[in-house]
Amino acid sequence: MLQYRDFAYIYDKLMHEDVDYPAWCDYIENLFDRHGSAPDTICELACGTGSMTVLLQQRGYDITGVDISEDMLAVASNKLKKPKLIHSDMARLNPLKRFDAFLCMIDGLNYVIAPAQLQKTFNMVRNSLNGEGIFIFDISTRYKLENVLGNNTFIHSGYDVFYSWQNRYIERYNLCDMYLNFFVRDKAEYYRRFEERHLQRGWSEKQLRTMLCRAGFSDITVYDELSFCEPKADSDRIVFVCKE
Repeated sequence: MLQYRDFAYIYDKLMHEDVDYPAWCDYIENLFDRHGSAPDTICELACGTGSMTVLLQQRGYDITGVDISEDMLAVASNKLKKPKLIHSDMARLNPLKRFDAFLCMIDGLNYVIAPAQLQKTFNMVRNSLNGEGIFIFDISTRYKLENVLGNNTFIHSGYDVFYSWQNRYIERYNLCDMYLNFFVRDKAEYYRRFEERHLQRGWSEKQLRTMLCRAGFSDITVYDELSFCEPKADSDRIVFVCKE
């Protein structure tokens, strides 16, 4: 069962209720300032439908978006002026140029399940950054996947979209297995049903620091979500800022 196919075309309708993209863009720019970075060129991994991409483009950055879902990129291409979009698995990406910054926001790296693939991703980013480049990403924490999402069911009932979201947390592998069942109203007032299954891994801060160091990052700072405070034991999301 593939991820982000039919879901891509209703993703913005649902996510804009939960994610404050302008606030995230403000926060990213504040992180640039706080860590002495003034990038011109940015590569955004797992850019999805381009909601963050378009805002950063409007703020003057030369930004390239990368995503594994062709459907998500199709939506993104309609938002962007002269879109620079690459269809690729981030671990297999081979950029033709270096960037001043890499971003991967809103759970993108939780979808990388295998340690070897995540290490390849970090290696690729480090090798594709300019000398003073910066890498910023967030993850949903293991605490969130296990205690907030895991073994819970969520229901969304809207006029155009109904979905059930059933989760199972597999503690042995630190995986959250998510089954989504959608009913979406079409122009003829009928509801079309489709399903998606998503897997996210709960990486620990220690695991990520170890892999980032192996990739060549030595200046690594971790913050709580949308703040400059240290993460807490029950933080839902944490943000990494990485430099050489």
